Amino acid sequence: MTKRKRYSADFKAKVALEAIREELTLSELSKKYDVHPNMISAWKRTAIENMASGFSKGKETEHQGNDAEIARLHAKIGQLVVERDFLSEAFVLLGVTGGKKR
Repeated sequence: MTKRKRYSADFKAKVALEAIREELTLSELSKKYDVHPNMISAWKRTAIENMASGFSKGKETEHQGNDAEIARLHAKIGQLVVERDFLSEAFVLLGVTGGKKR
């Protein structure tokens, strides 16, 4: 039983880039790199589909981090508003001066 060949990401990117350039046909690239033409087509398709993510990866990660921080801060604000309202009502009921009435 033969083992499948494993190709590195660098090798796949190199072959896919050559396929995108279309300087050689798929069969010529297949012979040059000893890879089946269908694999080259799949690598080319994957490279084209994922090309946009290379330009926006950092911004998406930063944006997700900001969303989590914003959600945490909104929760804290809600908690503080509830506590303030509770204490304000308690001051009014106890007749303590200095509490703001709302």
